[in-house]
Amino acid sequence: MKNNTNNRNGPLEGIRILDISTMIAAPYGASLLGDFGAEVIKIEIPKIGDSLRGMGPFKDDEPLRWSTLARNKKSLTLDLHDEEGQNILKKLVAKSDVIIENFRPGTLEKWNLGYEDLKKVNDNLIMIRVTGYGQTGPYSHKAGFGTPATAFSGFTYLHGYSDRPPISPSFSLLDYITGVYVAFATSTALYHRDAGKNGKGQYVDIALYETVFRMMEFLIADYDQNGLIKERSPGLSGHSSPAGTFQTKDGHWVVLVTSSDRTFERLAEAMGRKDMLTDDRFYSNAVRLQHFELTNGIVAEWVKTKDREELQAYLDSYGVPISPIYSIEDIFQDEHYKARENIVEIEHPRLGNIKMPGIVPKFSETPGSIRNIGPELGEDNEEILKSVIGLSEEEISHLRELNII
Repeated sequence: MKNNTNNRNGPLEGIRILDISTMIAAPYGASLLGDFGAEVIKIEIPKIGDSLRGMGPFKDDEPLRWSTLARNKKSLTLDLHDEEGQNILKKLVAKSDVIIENFRPGTLEKWNLGYEDLKKVNDNLIMIRVTGYGQTGPYSHKAGFGTPATAFSGFTYLHGYSDRPPISPSFSLLDYITGVYVAFATSTALYHRDAGKNGKGQYVDIALYETVFRMMEFLIADYDQNGLIKERSPGLSGHSSPAGTFQTKDGHWVVLVTSSDRTFERLAEAMGRKDMLTDDRFYSNAVRLQHFELTNGIVAEWVKTKDREELQAYLDSYGVPISPIYSIEDIFQDEHYKARENIVEIEHPRLGNIKMPGIVPKFSETPGSIRNIGPELGEDNEEILKSVIGLSEEEISHLRELNII
């Protein structure tokens, strides 16, 4: 069911992307590109579809995340195990700009659909390859899923309390981070191809674990130069002081952080503790980190003297970074989220309406749009096969009879 919420075309209008990936990381990247105008053709296994269609949460039998993760895509069913299905994919590749995949290394090559095979069909093709551990290296053959890859990256080791086991993120964080890299890599490769002096197609190798590892430069630098193995701890321990989670007088939880000495000066003034600015234990972030528990304790006791709304307004007036810890119910009620259109409501063929995240980021001249929710399986078979590669009704019927589409 198509849902036109914005008739303006995004900055990627005219770009055709074949999404042959499954689950979250690579498909999320393709969806982001679709948000900004790319034509994304989602290729799925006939009669089965992407395994994401069977992933919770559900309402009755309806998979709720499919509507968002597959929005702005068309659905084409195609059996890539079959030679005839492979030939159809190659015809689509000849008319496309990008193909996004996340099969285990060697799988597409086995089907004669590797980059070198597809490059013969379209020399300008960009191929985005997402795996758990990359296309090269001794672990490249291993199955790659987000939660194990998060552990491999070093991220999980840092999280939790020292007297309890390390904890994994409570949702597929690494997959979504990787999806942003997919969109970034695609856009960068397209720019190189189309705006560069000697631009051409290429393939991009993205490993799940590498995307979050790239964000932890502090971890590498500290071990390299100081020999320090950072152990798990809650919050921003080891970076800024004071920093952490604090409880207000009325029992709510807030996060407060002072990431610079200037910020701490504003907090000290707000607390009526300007004496801390000349105290040998508190005058700089470096010394406050040496007295982290003491510093946080002083702040915790002060926070307990104020209700959440009073505290927020008071520290906002001093420019101290603080936020309530929001539940999704809080988010639904928050006026800022509404003003920013962070949650939008879209028509759904069975649920009536469904809410989902809005478009991020916001372009002033070429804003993105939600043109349709996640499609029904094979919804666009005839349209794509006719308009893109020119198959006849008889040829499409033949493919359907053979279960190739």
